[in-house]
Amino acid sequence: MLSCKKDRTYSIQTVESALTILEALCETGEEVRLSSLSVKLGMKKTSVFRYLATFERRGYVERVEKTGTYRLGLSAFEMGQKLLSRMDLLRKAKPAMERLARECNEAVYLGVPRGQSFLFLDMVDTTHQIAIAPLTGKYFSLYQAAAGKVLLAFSNSKQADFNKTALSVLCEELDVVRQQGFCVDSGALGDGISSLATPLLNAQGYASGCLCLVGPEFRLTEERMESLFLPRLKEAGQTISAKLGHHVSFMPTVVDLTHM
Repeated sequence: MLSCKKDRTYSIQTVESALTILEALCETGEEVRLSSLSVKLGMKKTSVFRYLATFERRGYVERVEKTGTYRLGLSAFEMGQKLLSRMDLLRKAKPAMERLARECNEAVYLGVPRGQSFLFLDMVDTTHQIAIAPLTGKYFSLYQAAAGKVLLAFSNSKQADFNKTALSVLCEELDVVRQQGFCVDSGALGDGISSLATPLLNAQGYASGCLCLVGPEFRLTEERMESLFLPRLKEAGQTISAKLGHHVSFMPTVVDLTHM
């Protein structure tokens, strides 16, 4: 006998529209005109204006008087900061990130997996005058950069939905990453940029995130990596992993991701 299940998905259209506008402002990352926002979202200018005016009153959006453009306001920033401060991984990783940045004087990032990509959630910057533009809030493919490969190598494959073709190409490289506990790349995050990453393992031995050191190729030389960066990076990663409940003596059963 066939039975019809009731639709359990509830949606309030006005809230959906409001969130769509906020997300568009967030993705743009810069000031935007009302007309441009209207065209991008396929919404009437009058409707977008009413939403923006409401957000402006509550501090979530700011209107720049000289140009008539809009950008995210302090209320949105404060809400985001409160959320970040409550995230367990970030809270436990931050002290070690700050110490690593002081010791190496290069940008230190906290990366987390998001589907087929990873996101740089937070960073502690270098004091060098020549530095890489901040990568926080940006997404990169799991299959390219050092951070992505570290997350793949130590992923809980039973819960993952990965690109099997890409994994088959990386199979041997991921085995090496598992054995040495880190990965290095050059150019994956941009021309002239090098990075090295190590996993942040949870109590089950899988990567909850990764710690990544990023800098220009001319400073992240092979000699400095071996003598300074890698030892400090791995030490910081182990410190954070211990806070996440990981024990060095325990490693997860490695599953061949290409045959899942």
